[in-house]
Amino acid sequence: MKTPSAGEIFTISDARSFEQMALEIFYFQAAGCSVYREYLSLLGTDPDKIDSILTIPFMPISFFRDHTVLSEASPDYAMTEPSSGRRSGHDGPAGRIFLSSGTSGARQSSHHVKELSIYDRSLDQTFRIFYGDPFRYAIMGLLPSYLEREGSSLIYMVDRLIKLSGNEAGGFFLNDFDALFRAIDRARSAGLQVLLFGVTFALLDLAEQYPRDLSDLIIMETGGMKGRRREMIREEVHGIIMKAFGVKSVHSEYGMTEMLSQAYSQGNGLFQSPPWMKVLIRDSHDPSAHTSEAGASGGISIIDLANLWSCSFIATSDLGRMHPGGLFEVQGRFDEADIRGCNLLVSQG
Repeated sequence: MKTPSAGEIFTISDARSFEQMALEIFYFQAAGCSVYREYLSLLGTDPDKIDSILTIPFMPISFFRDHTVLSEASPDYAMTEPSSGRRSGHDGPAGRIFLSSGTSGARQSSHHVKELSIYDRSLDQTFRIFYGDPFRYAIMGLLPSYLEREGSSLIYMVDRLIKLSGNEAGGFFLNDFDALFRAIDRARSAGLQVLLFGVTFALLDLAEQYPRDLSDLIIMETGGMKGRRREMIREEVHGIIMKAFGVKSVHSEYGMTEMLSQAYSQGNGLFQSPPWMKVLIRDSHDPSAHTSEAGASGGISIIDLANLWSCSFIATSDLGRMHPGGLFEVQGRFDEADIRGCNLLVSQG
C-alpha cells in the first residue's frame, strides 16, 4: 500500500488525485489515530471496505473537545517528504496546540499539531491561490478577543501572513482605531493593498463609530460575536460594513481550530476551498449519507487532508448548502452546537 506523504497533499490537482490521497490518509488514520479507530469500531466500520470518500465515516467535531486526537506513524506508515526523503513524522508530543475560543465556562477544543510546517504550507499556498503574493499587502488584524487569549490559530494565521508580507505598515490593533487608520494611511502612501482581518463584533464597532471611505480595502470578516452583540444574519452584517466603508463586498474566511486549512469567500458568502480540502453535505437525518451535489443542504462535513496527524474527516456543527463548482455557503449551526469562534454567521437560504 502506498503511504501518504505530507508533500503530495499540496500537489493535488484534480478530483481523482484528491480521492486517492483521501483514501490513503483514511487508512492511515483508521489504523494510527486511536480516537478515530475506536469511533470506527463503535460504528462497526471495516476500514478495508471503504472505497469512496462518500462512505468514509466523519468524526464528530466535539471529539477535539473531549479527546486528544492524534495519529501516530507505525513502521508500515513511514511518512516522508518527497523533496528530502526525511522522515517527517515523530513520536513525541504535539509541536503546538491550538485552542478554540469557547464560551465562558465551556471546555475548549484543542488541536494537537505535530508538524506546524504542514499548517504553514497549507496557509501559504491557500493564500496565494486566492489572493496572490503576500508581499503586495499590508495585512492588519482587528481581532481583540483573540489577542486577549493564548492558543488561537487565527492569531497565528494572521501573524504569519503579516510576516510573509514583510510590510511594516501591517500589524495587530486591539481597540486603538485611530492607530488602525494611521496604519491604513501609511499603507496607502506606500502603494500597498490593505487587507484587514476582523472579528465580526469589532468590525461592527468600527463601522458604527468610525464610518469613512475604505472602499480601496479588502475587509475580511472572520466571524464571531463572542457574546458582545446579538447574532445577526450574514447579509445584515455585511450590509452594515459595506454601507459604512463603501466597499462593494465583504470577504470571509472559513476556518476553525480543528482544521489546518481555510476556505475563503470573496463576496456573497460563497466559500471556495483549496485543492486539498473538500466540503460535503450530510443528511441531517442520516449522518452517514453525504453528497457534493449542487443544491444539497444539511450538515457540513469536511475533508481536510492537511490534518495529516490528527483526523482529516470532520463532521462539523455547521449547516450549509452546496453550490455549483464546489462552492458552499454556511447557513447556520445546529441548535445544540456550542457557539465557538469559527464563522458563526447565520445566512438565510
